[in-house]
Amino acid sequence: MLTILFDGVAYGMLLFVLACGLSVTLGLMNFINLAHGAFAMAGGYCTVILVNRIGIPFALGLPIAFLVTALIGGLFERTLYVHVYARDHLDQVLFTIGLVFMSVAAVDYTMGSSQQFVQIPEALQGQFNVFGVGMGKYRLLIIVVCGLLTVSLQLILAKTRFGSRLRAAVDDQRVARGLGINVGAVFAVTFAFGSGLAGLGGALGAEILGLDPTFPLKYMIYFLIVVTVGGTSSITGPFLASILLGIADVAGKYYVPKLGAFVIYAIMIAVLIWRPQGLFARATAR
Repeated sequence: MLTILFDGVAYGMLLFVLACGLSVTLGLMNFINLAHGAFAMAGGYCTVILVNRIGIPFALGLPIAFLVTALIGGLFERTLYVHVYARDHLDQVLFTIGLVFMSVAAVDYTMGSSQQFVQIPEALQGQFNVFGVGMGKYRLLIIVVCGLLTVSLQLILAKTRFGSRLRAAVDDQRVARGLGINVGAVFAVTFAFGSGLAGLGGALGAEILGLDPTFPLKYMIYFLIVVTVGGTSSITGPFLASILLGIADVAGKYYVPKLGAFVIYAIMIAVLIWRPQGLFARATAR
């Protein structure tokens, strides 16, 4: 039971890092980016190329994957996404889902359709027992790294000047510009950072989830569930939702494997019926 709990927390942490960029763009920027998983896939394949083919150490491949994916996200934001911010949500959905299918076709052509994994160092392979609880070394690394990222992201958004500028730009762009805030630059940096986090999540998750060209489609629903269940008014909500869903998914597949992912879909439906605004969303004053 404790081993399942440990694996569920690790999986939930990974889900949060993969989905938190979508939470930021949707919750703070009010932009529906269904192509978020494509940036996660880019980070995963970047790590596969760097580590498996070039021979760069895994520890160095992770920050490189973050930077490369952040640069790709920033480039796409300035050249493509910036033209869709003011459009309605249906246009945003159609635009970003088109990017998903384009990325699937591009990766299938360049990298092949077979599933690939990242070669992790021997020091991170295997597991050790703590009071009878089997803990995978690599999953423990995921918990530590994702935990540090979660705390850092919360501090950046809540305690820094950039976080206050982002909130001001989201609340009222006209007033923010009047105060001297470069709204375009704030959105570009935010989008690039969220894309980089997705790429880092893809790099960390490649060993557990595997990589193939359909990655953005397979895990798109997971990202949306995290944001939907957790709400979009804060980072804390999606984080707690990721942990709950990670534990529920791992436990469900262990105890009732024939039901597959039915457990988390059932949880999502129940939450949406009970609290349509999200389980951890702030209540709005009437």
